[in-house]
Amino acid sequence: MIPTTHPDDATMARIAAGMLLEIGAVHFNAREPFTLASGLPSPTYIDCRKLISYPRIRATLMDFLTAKVLREAGFEAFTNIAGGETAGIPFAALVAERMGLPMTYVRKKPKGYGRNARIEGVMGEGDRVLLVEDLTTDGGSKVSFVDAIRETGATCNHTAVIFYYGIFPETAETLGALGIGLHYLCTWHDVLAEARRRHAFDPETLSEVEAFLTDPRAWQAARGR
Repeated sequence: MIPTTHPDDATMARIAAGMLLEIGAVHFNAREPFTLASGLPSPTYIDCRKLISYPRIRATLMDFLTAKVLREAGFEAFTNIAGGETAGIPFAALVAERMGLPMTYVRKKPKGYGRNARIEGVMGEGDRVLLVEDLTTDGGSKVSFVDAIRETGATCNHTAVIFYYGIFPETAETLGALGIGLHYLCTWHDVLAEARRRHAFDPETLSEVEAFLTDPRAWQAARGR
């Protein structure tokens, strides 16, 4: 069944943030910061992969994400749903099932044998593809996936994620240069607000996280990175 009637964006963001906190997907640690893929420190880390192990939460979030995409992009905007390897694959399958559309996935690089393919499944000329992943930080990982999709002759003008960092200004520039619209459920600001409401972390940690979210580059520079 295609979900079409769901709460407004702000309510979905609050519920989604609460679910991520509930399953322990959110990690805050200002004293011993995490290292991002960029090599830079961060007092925040999120593990959206945990969602696949919680059926009720997983189903609700996929209903939310599908409804948001349909509202924002249109009900007949897509003919194919593609997941980015690896975290995006299960979520793409769940969204494709809800939309009643074919599902494919995109490898990070050619597999090195056989057809040496990057696209698994059926995708080609004329397909209108929605790229699904678990999250986006600065949008950089989307470039390679979108290029691989477009090399098939398909178009890809939209990506959907559960979680968007929402703190790096270059994200809009990166995706804008690709001609990609971003659809998401919640950001770090939504999670911080819900964490405060639930008293999920001590006040000192929450204040440090807020400082990072307000100016991440200054926070990192202050720690010599």
